[in-house]
Amino acid sequence: MPNEIMPEGLWTGDYYNEGSGKDGVFDKLKEECGVFGVFGHHDAASLSYYGLHALQHRGEESAGICVADGVQFRYHRGMGLVKEVFGRELLESLQGDRSIGHVRYSTSGDSQITNAQPLVFKYRQGNLAIATNGNIVNEPALRRELEDSGSIFQTTSDTEVIAHLIARSPKNFVEAAKDALQRLVGGFAFLLMTGDKMIVASDPNGLRPLTMGRLGDAYVFASETCAMEVIGAEPVRDIAPGELLVLDADGLHEDRYTEAGRKALCAMEYIYFSRPDSDMNGSNLHSARKRMGSRMALESFVDADVVTGVPDSSISAAIGYAEQTGIPYELGLIKNKYTGRTFIQPSQELREQGVKMKLSAVRRVVEGKRVVMIDDSIVRGTTSRRIVNLLREAGATEVHVRITSPPFQNPCFYGIDTPDRRELIASSKSVDEICREINADSLSFLTPDGLISAIGGYDENSPKGGLCLACFDNEYPTQIDFGGEEKMGCSC
Repeated sequence: MPNEIMPEGLWTGDYYNEGSGKDGVFDKLKEECGVFGVFGHHDAASLSYYGLHALQHRGEESAGICVADGVQFRYHRGMGLVKEVFGRELLESLQGDRSIGHVRYSTSGDSQITNAQPLVFKYRQGNLAIATNGNIVNEPALRRELEDSGSIFQTTSDTEVIAHLIARSPKNFVEAAKDALQRLVGGFAFLLMTGDKMIVASDPNGLRPLTMGRLGDAYVFASETCAMEVIGAEPVRDIAPGELLVLDADGLHEDRYTEAGRKALCAMEYIYFSRPDSDMNGSNLHSARKRMGSRMALESFVDADVVTGVPDSSISAAIGYAEQTGIPYELGLIKNKYTGRTFIQPSQELREQGVKMKLSAVRRVVEGKRVVMIDDSIVRGTTSRRIVNLLREAGATEVHVRITSPPFQNPCFYGIDTPDRRELIASSKSVDEICREINADSLSFLTPDGLISAIGGYDENSPKGGLCLACFDNEYPTQIDFGGEEKMGCSC
């Protein structure tokens, strides 16, 4: 197999979809990362374990937890899922009343234990642990500056840059962290911990989600509220753009490291990334996705017999489309969640139609039917074509594709691992051309105004409803041009 040329890049390593991320053959955007923190609870490590397990969808490559008891750090990181990295005995050894944890998304270039987080350092003021979700656009320039000044980097992670900036500062930990954060350009949610303090910070535009909760007298921080629900914590509020919280023996201190910029929470959190049972900025994700489907029906109705959603993120939107149109919603597509990685060499037919490894059409549901297929996005177009053909092979007489986001035309610089612009089908083809490319009978995308209206509940007084739509409209909320040294995607 390694010497064969596999069609459309389905097999790029020794086994099925090695290094391709959790969706493998699905042409989906790669997840970001997830962070979880606890301050002031005797069982901080176990709470972090359950919190990270709830955030597993945000990253399946590695997981880690660092705890502090006021005297020393104890930490463990490993490659794989949370349940694979941590066992009972290991968790019991992580004693402390504060912790930060991290799950990292899958990637093909830097999948190694050295990049697993939290990153832990020793410097003149003691121990320092850092976990982050996001991307620092000006990281290459900062890294080069630090290396020219003598810094030696051990990882390829963005996160190590802020550690060096803090360590080189003559100021105390909190002031050094503020100065370091002010130098960063990008989208990020940081958890930083020393022996006696924890700092929680969000980027000036709030691009990456971060929320605070309470569990008794303890404080809890997470990328999504679903991680709080699982441990019984009560969500309190989202961390504001540019905000910096300091937690120590005296409790919680609210501060800022910079003025807030234009509010610009990543729209893809609502469209695809976050779990449907999470709430984000006052809006439940399942409800928001249902409204996207309903709005899609109003903007681009098509007469059909069945509505189905591409699992899992498009199910809510498909329900909304069906409710708005009165067309029955059916499970026309079923996702196999247990394929995992396999060394078994599939047949030539399966190599050519690799989507069947992870997705099946329900023939008795779609056969002889006009089908509306709801999906959240089209990236390269390869997955959409495979799924449309899958439905046709199962007997669908028509397949009408409705995408509950605008055309994805631009790369992300704030934490989503997106392809180069030239690989994004919507950057070079019209809607009609994409429709022909994916073999659909019709194709429509949700308008930007429709998306903003459907999400709702965030900030009606901010431009674009307080959302970042740069991947759709090319209007980035931060500087992204650093003389060719800017960095895309996510390498937290």
